Amino acid sequence: MKNSLLIASLLMSLGLAACEKPTVVNMPPAATPVPGPAGPTGATGPQGASGAQGNTGNQGNTGYTGDQGAQGATGKTGGNTVIVVTPPASGAQN
Repeated sequence: MKNSLLIASLLMSLGLAACEKPTVVNMPPAATPVPGPAGPTGATGPQGASGAQGNTGNQGNTGYTGDQGAQGATGKTGGNTVIVVTPPASGAQN
């Protein structure tokens, strides 16, 4: 019984190994077309229609005149004091 089971398993493994496997065929990628040289330039098209003229804006309002300020008081007259400012010496630096 042990031998027949061993022989049967060996025959099954050989039978499965002998099955024909499908061959995988890899197709090469499709070739990318290369554009040819540019053709001649076509004719110039007709000029388009002119756009409509816009409306003229409205005149703005004139602003109000400002109020006149109050007149200041006259200042006091000066006394007998004299202030003399002398210029710095020509060799002095700041």
